[in-house]
Amino acid sequence: QVQLVESGGGLVQAGGSLRLSCAASGRTFSNYLVSWFRQAPGKEREFVAAASRVGGSTYYADSVKGRFTISRDNAKNTVYLQMNSLKPQDTTVYYCAADARLFNAWAPPSAWDYWGQGTQVTVSS
Repeated sequence: QVQLVESGGGLVQAGGSLRLSCAASGRTFSNYLVSWFRQAPGKEREFVAAASRVGGSTYYADSVKGRFTISRDNAKNTVYLQMNSLKPQDTTVYYCAADARLFNAWAPPSAWDYWGQGTQVTVSS
């Protein structure tokens, strides 16, 4: 089992940047595929980005490609989401997820075993 704790959310103006962190505790972090999702009230949780177990491969939703960067530091048991050129439509709660069995980075939210509690990102216009 792994526990995930997100941090780094907050309020930023449009065009600004934030870096989210997701700290993992528990078993060997490098065994886990990791991802970021986001969910607005009343909407389904949507995929944002994912990183392979050693971070060599990354995957992005079209809506964030070129603006967001996912990375991981397995020595620190942490995954990051660098968010640049933020837009008001990026406002929502962001969640990190991890799974030891998945190999498909595009798997739907229901397939991921472990989730953090979420961190709010608000982008003002």
